[in-house]
Amino acid sequence: MYTLDNLDVYKQAQTFGDKIWFIVAKWDNFAKFGLGRQLTNAADSIASNIAEGYGRYFIRENIQFCFYSRGSVLETKNWLQRCEQRGLIRGEEFEQLLNSLEIIHRKLNGYIKVLKANLGKQKN
Repeated sequence: MYTLDNLDVYKQAQTFGDKIWFIVAKWDNFAKFGLGRQLTNAADSIASNIAEGYGRYFIRENIQFCFYSRGSVLETKNWLQRCEQRGLIRGEEFEQLLNSLEIIHRKLNGYIKVLKANLGKQKN
């Protein structure tokens, strides 16, 4: 049976959110509760919106939540760049996180494409 947990983009978004959480957990309180909260909320929102869309009955609703998730990908990228500019995340770790986000973004676009292809098959 095909479930949300079998959806690769969802699993990768979950893993990414966890990575961000454990990075931010090590920061001092000022960074953690300012920039860190924004970053973790945006990163967690990627998988959360995929999950909410998956749970919707109509494909159009699922696609809409995937668009929200895609917005969260870009919001997360913005917060990561702010973290890098402020010296909280640097070098290879920063590049790896950006690369992971890019992969999630591409997979999410692929998932949206598949959903759109199935739109005509769903009866209202």
